[in-house]
Amino acid sequence: MRKIKLIWDFKGQAAAKTAEHHEIHLKEYIHNERLSLNITGFEIINDMYAIAFLVVEEKDMIPVRDVLKPHRGEVYIS
Repeated sequence: MRKIKLIWDFKGQAAAKTAEHHEIHLKEYIHNERLSLNITGFEIINDMYAIAFLVVEEKDMIPVRDVLKPHRGEVYIS
């Protein structure tokens, strides 16, 4: 089954800290909703831009997207 990477973008001086903190909430969501995958992370792109992400199975993408409102998504390739 295909996996989808849901992405949240953070910009500004606090981007890295915000993305890192957002990942904590994504992990809580995975635990609370008992999702089958537990792939999360954050990446610092540069000093003013970072992302947080959550990977879900394609079948779970729409309900998770509707609740968590990511900024964008892409097919996840491990």
